[in-house]
Amino acid sequence: MNEEYKEKEEQKKSGLTTADLAGVDERTSPKGASPAGVASSLATEEQATPLLSPEEAKDFRARWDAIQVGFVDEPRRAVEQADSLVAGAMQRLAEMFADERAKLEGQWDRGDNVSTEELRLALRRYRSFFGRLLSV
Repeated sequence: MNEEYKEKEEQKKSGLTTADLAGVDERTSPKGASPAGVASSLATEEQATPLLSPEEAKDFRARWDAIQVGFVDEPRRAVEQADSLVAGAMQRLAEMFADERAKLEGQWDRGDNVSTEELRLALRRYRSFFGRLLSV
C-alpha cells in the first residue's frame, strides 16, 4: 500500500470534507476545474474577498427579496423558500471550496509541486470563510 493511498484513507476517516458537502464525486470531478465566480486571485485581502461572484450574490439577493415580499401573502411558503435558498447558497459555497481543493489535489496527483505560497493563500481563504461562519 503506497503512502499516497494511506494518506487519502486517513483523510476519509478523519471526517467530512467540502467535497462531501458539495456532493462531488472525487473520482469523476475534473481535477483542474476552476469554480465559476471565484475571485481570480486569492492574494486579495481575505476580509475583502467576496465568497460569491457579484452576479451570484445579486441573484441570491434578488431571490431573497422576492421571498420577503411573498411572506405577506404566504408566510409558510416564504419560510420554505427561504430554507431552500439558504440550502442552495450553502451548497454553492461547498462546491466552490471543493473545486479549489480538487484543483490543489490535481496538482499533487500530477506530481506538481504546489508552492507554500499557494497553500498559504488557500489556508487564508479557509480561515476567512471560517471566521465569517462563526461571526455573530
